Amino acid sequence: MELKKEVLAKMFYRMNQSRFFDVKVNALYNQKRIAENIHLSVGQEASAISACMAMDEGDKIIMTHRHHAQAIGSGMEVHKMMADLLGKAGGYNSGKGGSEFSSDGVNLGAFNQPDTAYTTACGVALAQKMNETGNIVLCFGGDGTSNDGDFHEAINYASVLQLPIIFMIENNGYSGSTPVSKTMKPQKLSDRALAYGIPGMTIDGNDALEVYEMVKNAANLVRNGEGPVLIESFTYRTCGHDGHDLQLYRSQNEVAEWAGYDPINILKEQLIEERILPLSILDKLAENAESSIEDALSYAEQAPEPVMDSVIEHLFA
Repeated sequence: MELKKEVLAKMFYRMNQSRFFDVKVNALYNQKRIAENIHLSVGQEASAISACMAMDEGDKIIMTHRHHAQAIGSGMEVHKMMADLLGKAGGYNSGKGGSEFSSDGVNLGAFNQPDTAYTTACGVALAQKMNETGNIVLCFGGDGTSNDGDFHEAINYASVLQLPIIFMIENNGYSGSTPVSKTMKPQKLSDRALAYGIPGMTIDGNDALEVYEMVKNAANLVRNGEGPVLIESFTYRTCGHDGHDLQLYRSQNEVAEWAGYDPINILKEQLIEERILPLSILDKLAENAESSIEDALSYAEQAPEPVMDSVIEHLFA
């Protein structure tokens, strides 16, 4: 699949933006300036961002708790995300829920109980189908929640009704601190699609171009009523599971080996080798991405605190 230079440049920029965002968030968390726990996407940028960029206008996206790359990939604004993390009124949720619950109407946010994303996606996709919008739902999940009952109920329901959903499972090798080999028998998570009579595929989640192409192909299937589709995106987080993870369950050699398969570097090398974008442009894109995060932090620091009366806004029960 041949992509325009503008799309590839945006892809590379957003992947760098996500990396710098997570690095900054981690620093702020260690400085105790962020009250909530954090779940970073370092190492998983290609899987999330390319998948989101493969969507069409009007499609909906549902995130996991490891969501920063997913949010940035869908076009959400980093300065509002940063404001949410610092509990300021200038964010998507007025500082009342952190970045995990940021939503802009296209990206519908994440859930405190991650496996409920799957059943929620079914409701959103059913609405798309009933209203004949021609749009689909990209629902992210992790290898851990793919063992939960909600996942299997949702994928069975979606398959029976042929709902327009892509279940995008990011398999980073660990459910928290537990290796995937100790939580499921199949070698490929995508093999579970066979039980529900739907297409399933496993892709290299660190190859941004492969992710984009495969998700775009899956989206075409789903739009044509041949869904849902289950995609296993095989990737790896080089950061901890959350902000206080000591990572005693894996070796530094393992982390270093995967760091050598960095998705940002892979895309950079592909773009240079194919003579699509020169090194000078790529370096400038990375520089601009880093500057955008510094600007986002400055915006968040200067944003006002939420007013007391706002505490009951957006409550419906």
